Amino acid sequence: MSLPAPYRPVSFDGPPHPFIVLEGVSGIGKSTLAQALTRRLGATSLHTLPAPHTDWATLVNRRLHALPQFAFYLSGLLHAADSIRLARMVGPVVADRYASSVVACHAAVHKIAVEEVAQLLQPFRPYLETPTRTFYLGCSEAALRERLAVKNDVKQDDLDLFAVPGRLARLLADFRAVQAADPTAVALDTTDKSPDDLADRITAHLEAHGA
Repeated sequence: MSLPAPYRPVSFDGPPHPFIVLEGVSGIGKSTLAQALTRRLGATSLHTLPAPHTDWATLVNRRLHALPQFAFYLSGLLHAADSIRLARMVGPVVADRYASSVVACHAAVHKIAVEEVAQLLQPFRPYLETPTRTFYLGCSEAALRERLAVKNDVKQDDLDLFAVPGRLARLLADFRAVQAADPTAVALDTTDKSPDDLADRITAHLEAHGA
């Protein structure tokens, strides 16, 4: 679907720099890896949802029903796309979460099929920046528990992974479904790997594929 002129994304001249996305469940190490990659690539780092949305997320999750909650996350995603579009004209961009998290996490929390959430997002896809690569981080459950045990900024999403019955299994299944439909997807097992090890693998992958 073509967007009306006022809603179309701003275009910039010149080829854009790489746009790398890190996806996976809470606590798996996305933020730490994003920091390592940002230093390695001289990139701009961004978290989806970016400010000001990130400051409202807790209240939104408590107060809003499923559809307005999705609209809030969609708004944050579109705002992130604007920031990414501008930043990648200057240099590489590394995003901690992006569209895949909006779909997989919303589907898991509200027990909705991933395909139904993806269908809600579909009309807005033309506005989004397409990642150069999306790295889906995985690890063993034991490794995930160890990482959460030493995480400094534990959030409700982290606690809910094991406190809410079936949440982790549902999230993992939903991320697998989103990954399977993502042409930019690259699976990356993080078990027993340091952030620098993973950054080495990602940069080698990008260089090998001319990204």
